Amino acid sequence: MIGWTFVHVGRVHLVWLALAITGVLVALELANRDALRTFLSPVMQRRLTLGASLSRSLVRLGLIFLAMLASIGALMRPQAKGTTETISTSRASADVMFVLDTSRSMLAEDTAPNRFVRAKAEIEQLVSRLPDHRVGLVAFAGRAASMCPLTPDHSFFRTALATVDTRSAGRGGTKLGEAIKVAVRGFPAGSGAKLIVLVTDGDDQDPYSEEAAKAARDAGVKIIAVGLGSETGSEITLTDPQTNARTTLMHEGKPVVSKLNGEQLRKVALITEGAYVPAGTSAIDLDSIMESHVTPIVTAASDAAQRVIPAERFQWLVLLAMIALLAALWVGSGATDRRLA
Repeated sequence: MIGWTFVHVGRVHLVWLALAITGVLVALELANRDALRTFLSPVMQRRLTLGASLSRSLVRLGLIFLAMLASIGALMRPQAKGTTETISTSRASADVMFVLDTSRSMLAEDTAPNRFVRAKAEIEQLVSRLPDHRVGLVAFAGRAASMCPLTPDHSFFRTALATVDTRSAGRGGTKLGEAIKVAVRGFPAGSGAKLIVLVTDGDDQDPYSEEAAKAARDAGVKIIAVGLGSETGSEITLTDPQTNARTTLMHEGKPVVSKLNGEQLRKVALITEGAYVPAGTSAIDLDSIMESHVTPIVTAASDAAQRVIPAERFQWLVLLAMIALLAALWVGSGATDRRLA
């Protein structure tokens, strides 16, 4: 093992457990032989019993001890000094965090039935096209809240998405920068494809959204911004779900008009080398998003996700343990039948 280093050096103390087990096995072997001598003379033992000699039994126990030592060595993860190997993923996969705008401006009905309901429906359809990826959900308005951590369980994600409404993020307003920061914190460290799919009308009230996008870029996260709503503006009409009465959202005696801020969303997306999808008031072309934006980003990140690590050498110790166990079985089966015919 010259030239080897061990990742988990502390596991060497398992040797004491191996010694204890071997000691118990030796004691049981000797106790069995003493018990047999109590009832049978050496001559009768040779005539009536089938068993290995003491030396053969000790060799068998020694081989078992050697197998345990080799296994402990393998658990310590030996690695070769100065030798490396490249590990690459053969299957494209990604962590996709959906960031959903839950501000009241998303209740504008310039898309049927309104921006918010349509956004949730589009997210659910997009998730169905990501069967091999982990997905998560962040809701934001005047603040941002993680509604679902990254998970491969899409059923759990859909349950979390169904519970989101315009009250999920608390305060009113639209803080895009805070939403991006919360989403970035939800990604694991290390390499790999990391995407934020931002679905919003872009009515951003956060002066730090571009700084947040730069932080996402530095963390290896790309943003695909999907802009909903009209760039010319739309009044926010609220519909009572029980009476179907429609009222216009007012502020200081004037109707609140929500405009799609596509230019801001484009800046945020391009900072991360992502993409901006101006959905407007029409249906989102999910096939186009997948083929033009999501798939290339995932594939490129997956192809680049190669790691150079020290060459592992635990395989040799596992092989030694298996050989020692097979030898112990062979030695144990070598008992000679000394009984008289």
